[in-house]
Amino acid sequence: MRYIFFLLMTFVFTSCAIPVDGPPLPTVLPSATPQVTLIPSPTFSPIPVLTQTSIPTQPPDFCADIRGTELINSFSKAAANKDGALLASLVSPFHGMDIRYYRDGNVVNYDVEHAKFVFETTFQADWGLSFGSGEATIGSFQDIILPTLQQVFTPNSLMICGQLQTGGTTYIPEWPYPEMDYYSVYFPGTDEFGRLDWQTWAVGMDNVDGRPYIAALVRYVWEP
Repeated sequence: MRYIFFLLMTFVFTSCAIPVDGPPLPTVLPSATPQVTLIPSPTFSPIPVLTQTSIPTQPPDFCADIRGTELINSFSKAAANKDGALLASLVSPFHGMDIRYYRDGNVVNYDVEHAKFVFETTFQADWGLSFGSGEATIGSFQDIILPTLQQVFTPNSLMICGQLQTGGTTYIPEWPYPEMDYYSVYFPGTDEFGRLDWQTWAVGMDNVDGRPYIAALVRYVWEP
């Protein structure tokens, strides 16, 4: 009887046990979707926005700007060498170049294109009435204007900004372009003529796109 009971118990335990060489129980596979760990977003202090304030700049004082004297030096070179191309590059593209042989005479204007040929053209311009004879002074630029330019625009002449430097006069010298800055180039004359042969050419300048150009030339001499 005991033997039968032993056999029955052995059958029960043997039928309920899992073989040691069997496949392991299935486990849950990891999900293919990555798990996102939420990290609190950092907080940033607002960055101040820098604004650029334009500082108004004043153009340099006319008399302190060396480009004015450089312009006159270039003009002197153009007159000495009869260089029309150089002269044309110095003439105001906006205003042209007014020339007054007599301070109260006719105004003859040369634009940039015509300035190229002033040393060549024989065009007879009317420069106004002579204060000596009262007759009209008619002649070309190279006959009337050029000789006096070559006499005045030399290293020996005096260059003054914003003032009319002249010799003795019987009139009050005035600059006829009050809105235009200028230099005066003064030849003091010679001892031979008691300094009465002094001459002054006033050079008015026009500022175009920040660059000075010659816009006017006015001649002053002794008048009886």
